[in-house]
Amino acid sequence: MDLLINGRVSRLPEGSTEPSMPLLWVLRDVLHLTGTKFGCGIAACGACTVRLDGEAVRSCVTPLSVVQGRAIQTIEGLGSAAAPHALQAAWVEHQVPQCGYCQSGMLMAAAALLARNPKPTDADIDAAMTNLCRCGTYPRVRAAIHSAAQALAPSSPAPPARRPPRRIKAQPLVFKA
Repeated sequence: MDLLINGRVSRLPEGSTEPSMPLLWVLRDVLHLTGTKFGCGIAACGACTVRLDGEAVRSCVTPLSVVQGRAIQTIEGLGSAAAPHALQAAWVEHQVPQCGYCQSGMLMAAAALLARNPKPTDADIDAAMTNLCRCGTYPRVRAAIHSAAQALAPSSPAPPARRPPRRIKAQPLVFKA
């Protein structure tokens, strides 16, 4: 079976998987993409979040049978050390991680949010970010998402050039009696 992961086709070794195997274990144990974390195994915590055709999904409960032919993005495909994604840069700027365990899932959920809503409100962020963080960095997550949204926003066109004000020749005041 071939999977499209982070823009590249990955061939799964024959006999290494079965259709009901969770995507998380294929990523971690078969393909050795260990950035996606195991947290709870019941889709409650979000540490295993990846993007499937751009949408955030919990890979611990997503069977291999539903991902073939679809684009999978893991944290390894979000950015790189040389060229971090705007979210990764914002995560560092706002010092989001503490223990860091939930961060790859948080980043993938945030990337899915910004892909569908480039200017999220606090309420939008709160609704979309259902990932759990034991360290409680939610205010920093929200601030980082706002910063990344601003960084990802297309530059607004320059305002039209203003004409210089017309110079009016002063006329002497003449008083008539």
